[in-house]
Amino acid sequence: MKMNEKKKTATKPTLPQNIASRQKNKPFQWLLFIMAAVVIISLLQNLNHKNEITSDEFLKYLSEGKVESLEIGDTSIIGKFNEAGVTSRPEKASKTFTVVYRPDILGNLVPKIEASPSPVKWTFAKPQWIGPLLSWIVPLVIMIAFFYFVFVRNVKSGPGGMLMSFGRSKHKMHGKEQIKVTFNDVAGIDEAKEEVAEIIEFLKHPKKFQKIGGRIPRGILLVGPPGCGKTLLAKAIAGQANVPFFSISGSDFVEMFVGVGASRVRDLFTTAKENSPCIIFLDEIDAIGKKRGPGFVSGGHDEREQTLNAILVEMDGFDTNDQVIVMAATNRGDILDTALTRPGRFDRQVFVPLPDVKGRTAILKIHAKKVKMGPDVDLERVTPMFSGADLEAIINEAAIAATMDNKDFVEMEDLEEARDKVRWGRKKRSRQIDQVDKKLTAYHEAGHTLVQSMLKDADPLHKVSIIPRGPYGGATFSLPEKDRTHYTRKYCIAQMEVSFGGRIAEEIFCDDISSGAQSDIQMATSIAREMVQTWGMSPTLGPVDFSAKQQEYFGMSGQEYSQKTAEVIDAEVKKLIDEAYNGAKGIIENNREKLQAIADALLKYETLDASEVKIILEGGTLSKPTVGDLLKAEQEKQTTPPPIPTENQENKPGETAGENK
Repeated sequence: MKMNEKKKTATKPTLPQNIASRQKNKPFQWLLFIMAAVVIISLLQNLNHKNEITSDEFLKYLSEGKVESLEIGDTSIIGKFNEAGVTSRPEKASKTFTVVYRPDILGNLVPKIEASPSPVKWTFAKPQWIGPLLSWIVPLVIMIAFFYFVFVRNVKSGPGGMLMSFGRSKHKMHGKEQIKVTFNDVAGIDEAKEEVAEIIEFLKHPKKFQKIGGRIPRGILLVGPPGCGKTLLAKAIAGQANVPFFSISGSDFVEMFVGVGASRVRDLFTTAKENSPCIIFLDEIDAIGKKRGPGFVSGGHDEREQTLNAILVEMDGFDTNDQVIVMAATNRGDILDTALTRPGRFDRQVFVPLPDVKGRTAILKIHAKKVKMGPDVDLERVTPMFSGADLEAIINEAAIAATMDNKDFVEMEDLEEARDKVRWGRKKRSRQIDQVDKKLTAYHEAGHTLVQSMLKDADPLHKVSIIPRGPYGGATFSLPEKDRTHYTRKYCIAQMEVSFGGRIAEEIFCDDISSGAQSDIQMATSIAREMVQTWGMSPTLGPVDFSAKQQEYFGMSGQEYSQKTAEVIDAEVKKLIDEAYNGAKGIIENNREKLQAIADALLKYETLDASEVKIILEGGTLSKPTVGDLLKAEQEKQTTPPPIPTENQENKPGETAGENK
């Protein structure tokens, strides 16, 4: 249930991110201001010293009658040239000058002024004290301010924080008001939601647990395939509990400077404790949480290991009253360090799996609320073996396609095209295909289609197409009726037979084979090897696990069986592949006419759905327009001009089209 009431627990107010960022940037603003002041002072000093002359030059100009006025000070003499002085110095445009101070000229300066050929106005300057005082105080203040803002302020941020504040955490803080996601926005992972429900209760009512003496888990590790909603679930917990949410990626901790990751960990946990109750979410924690090994493998003082050690220490330092829950997400829970997943740290692992049929339909309904759907839309037909992220992409792609076709709502054909586009890629109708290649592709896909339609243990056929899509020249699409949690031996053999159907059809009908069966061979070989090595489906070897084992500390995989056993494994894999190949070949040789009919229909219509394939297999004929008919009709529609109304057909004033008078 979504909680709209504010919590009564007092929390420390936090600054908005824009204000905090401005405060962090103030030292650099002051630094720029100080640098500008230094530049301006230096320029003014250069201007003042630009027109300096020596004492000998001054006495020469004075005796030649080229000086108009003088202002005599304690440390300098400022003068002004008359017209004769300016014209005698064409390279110097300024009339004013400053005399470099020399005490011996002041004793007999007045007689020399009176002896000048031209009259000279002179005065004694008033004593100045502000200018000299500022001349040494201002540089001193600038230096002190520079050292304070650049060094002292940044050193306070911890190790690695000098100059650029590298030691500060790069987390994103989402306040209570910013998190709008709740459990109502999460579907398809009901068991995971139930497992984390007690975390919400702890964040809301911590005293309820303290009364009995129970300890809430300090950390929760969300493990599952990509796109299943791990990050969304973490946000929903924070939104449901109405607490702040700190999120950071594992790769954000590590920089080029040693010790930065550990410093950022400490800064993150310190900030979180100040804003408790809250949730810390570490996304992709496997970037820093991999298993630690000996020094010659990963480096004895590796930066990643220091960051991991800091996380372990911080999580051990939690008290039950801190009210800080650490959540992490990863796709590779098997490679995490055991010290990270032990009780007291990430002591609870929540598996977030791919959603089932019911869950996928619920996810589609949540995303479909934002899009206008047509009356013919059946969401259950769009859902086979997709993650939550895939389903959101399907709805979005369907909405884009409907918009480009100027439709008022999304139709079922838009959803089906979006599903195929997300899974296999976009159609390539503009690609020019050689007729020989097109014929080869048609027989190849017809072989897959025939074998898949004849085998009851294989997944049901959805449609087949020879239109290039993504990296494939053609494709045969299946639509599983249910989610498979177990793979039977009959199902595996059937899938292998379907894989070899295309290669066998090429060999029988085209008298040649091509490289188009590369992915089919890879899939069949992979299934056969899993059957023998992992699933124990070989009668000769029996239920023994021969899969490659990952060494815990050395990071290398190796086999735990002899060379003789390896030869037996290879022989058993070849035996299964030969069994599937011969089974598919027998189906095709016994139904050559049906395969020929499917190939002809593909060359004519390019795409067939399951119902149309069923009609062909039963001996019927299709009565839908061909691709050429559709293209011809579209061209005629674009080239045919609209009819020109005759004089009798033109509307009279006051009449409307279609009225009968």
